[in-house]
Amino acid sequence: MFTLFIWEREDGMSLNWFRIRTIRLFQIFLEDLPGVVRVVPNRILSLHTTRSWDFLQLKPNVENGILSKGHSGAGSIIGVMDTGIWPESESFKDENMGEIPPRWNGICQEGEGFNRSNCNRKIIGARWYVKGYEAEFGKLNSSDGVEFLSPRDAVGHGTHTSSTAAGGMVKDASFLGLAQGLARGGAPLAWLAIYKICWAPGGCSSADLLAAFDDATFDGVDVISLSLGSSLPLSTYVDDIVSIGSFHAVAKGISVVCSAGNSGPYPQTVINTAPWVITVAASTIDRAFPTAITMGNNQTVVGQAFYTGKEDLNKFYPIVIGKDIAAFDADEGSARSCESGTLNATLVRGKIVICFQSQFQRSAATAARTVLDSGGVGLIFAKFPTKDVHFSFGIPYIQVDFAIGTSLLTYMEANRNPIVKFSFTKTVIGQQISPEVAFFSSRGPSSLSPSVLKPDIAAPGVNILASWSPVSNLEQTDHVTPNYILQFNFKVESGTSMSCPHISGIVALLKAIHPTWSPAAIKSAIVTTASLKDEYAQSIVAEGAPHKQADPFDYGGGHVDPNKAMDPGLVYDMEVSDYVRFLCAMGYNNSAISLMNRASTTCNDKSTKFLVNLNLPSITIPELKKSITVSRQVTNVSPMNSVYTARVQAPAGTTVRVEPSTLTFNSTRKKLKFKVTFYSRLRVQGRYSFGNLFWEDGIHVVRIPLIVRTIIDEFYAET
Repeated sequence: MFTLFIWEREDGMSLNWFRIRTIRLFQIFLEDLPGVVRVVPNRILSLHTTRSWDFLQLKPNVENGILSKGHSGAGSIIGVMDTGIWPESESFKDENMGEIPPRWNGICQEGEGFNRSNCNRKIIGARWYVKGYEAEFGKLNSSDGVEFLSPRDAVGHGTHTSSTAAGGMVKDASFLGLAQGLARGGAPLAWLAIYKICWAPGGCSSADLLAAFDDATFDGVDVISLSLGSSLPLSTYVDDIVSIGSFHAVAKGISVVCSAGNSGPYPQTVINTAPWVITVAASTIDRAFPTAITMGNNQTVVGQAFYTGKEDLNKFYPIVIGKDIAAFDADEGSARSCESGTLNATLVRGKIVICFQSQFQRSAATAARTVLDSGGVGLIFAKFPTKDVHFSFGIPYIQVDFAIGTSLLTYMEANRNPIVKFSFTKTVIGQQISPEVAFFSSRGPSSLSPSVLKPDIAAPGVNILASWSPVSNLEQTDHVTPNYILQFNFKVESGTSMSCPHISGIVALLKAIHPTWSPAAIKSAIVTTASLKDEYAQSIVAEGAPHKQADPFDYGGGHVDPNKAMDPGLVYDMEVSDYVRFLCAMGYNNSAISLMNRASTTCNDKSTKFLVNLNLPSITIPELKKSITVSRQVTNVSPMNSVYTARVQAPAGTTVRVEPSTLTFNSTRKKLKFKVTFYSRLRVQGRYSFGNLFWEDGIHVVRIPLIVRTIIDEFYAET
């Protein structure tokens, strides 16, 4: 038996050398105790936020589709580790739900505002964890009504992710009357188990997370959905609690789905990069919220917003730019982007303000608060092009791109008394090309293990409508109804937090269809059947600076195609022993790996060559000098007698050979190995280039991405 100590870490600037030295000495003392394998710091993690399911063609009326074949997820249990749940939400009614399965070992833990009756045949278990959080921040005060010491969700985030994954059908759901329609989760008949580890003041303790992983594994969940993670730099896999807890879960056959992070579009920002988890990027759907801005000359431009007209801005108001109404002690640059405290309240009052995003002030929320505090009646925020729409509490807000913002300035400069008015927002479906990878979605390659492609897959994560906690502290202060409290039962949110439960729901459906498949097989099925094209058969684009054709570092295998994932043809399967060999190849010591594996482990081979030979549904070669040969094994999960032929799209600057080029499966040959050799045609310090390897039998197309970077000198920094 191995014991893990979680020690509390101080991160404040006031921490002096003596305290650092004391903590380190205590860590060494603990590591020397009998039975202690490793001491890791208690880290504080952060949270990452239904047309989307129809957009994915996950519909009940699709004949032989994954939703009907998977019986809407009946029989699968999804464990959600988040901010808790609002059990009264219509999404969590237990109508048409099956009886709680005998294999379920979980509990319904009571607490403030939550008792056993809040669990039902939909929410079959609920637990909450606060000891690690309180050890880091002190006693959590719930008396002010902004949090519950129970599984009840005071934030909304956990309710949103839970209903996205497995919410039941709710008619006429909407956010402020927008995005109206039938709301549902991906696996509406799957059971939910709730593990509240994140709290309203902010953050989720890794100590609490590890306890939740252990409980979820014991309780008997089939899928764990985890829309949270730590910030860069990434901890080693033997120190990172998400990696440790997910390893234990995967070893028991539980698929773990994680968000990729919201630090895009910059490279090497992806988090939750362990090869045994499914890491999910965020993409757009084909629903937009166009909102017209009419100028005094009757010309109209269109931005996006959630403006439904509680405030009367459907009449003309004067418009000013932030830099022209700067406060006395503010510079024009700061006022142009409406940084906090930079506007002259006298000059703002009663006007609509246009602000331009800057390198230092990118937040529309900050600009909205600045304009609101200064007495403005509306905000136009010009920013880089993105389909992610923000909602401003207390002041009407429309986001536009820089081109439209500049056209408004041209009008303003040509008129002595420029005026504009806002029209109400509309919901429009099918008029914007999607999917695109979201601007904010974190990008690869992995900064910890670049031979492991991350993210794995992309799924809808932009402007997603799902259930919400009505007590979430959303306070609107405006010139009409000061201190008006908005309560939402449904809300539109964006983030990889929202894309993660989409994949969790799909995994639950796959588990219902293929209950014996391993987490690696399920991940492979999702990755190898993903799409590289948008609705109009054009290559998927990644939002960025500038937008570009998406590549595997944006979306992994591509955009998820649920109906194809249930019949992938071949899968790239793995066992726990493969992950142990990977940890050995990463150079970790035997005691640390023993803790991960929960069994005494000795690394007989620490060769780094295994890093590129891990049987992933992708091949990433971070350092190709002249040539390299890697191996993979595929398992036939379709008709016994199948013949697959290889087809290669070689990454630029390389030649690729596959041996054998034909794989023949029958009743006795269900697993076959092949080798892929990459030859560099360039003697340069190169960038990453991308290609694909296809195995085709006339019915199935099994595709894995190929990612190669040619180098001259090892460990040469990417340029």
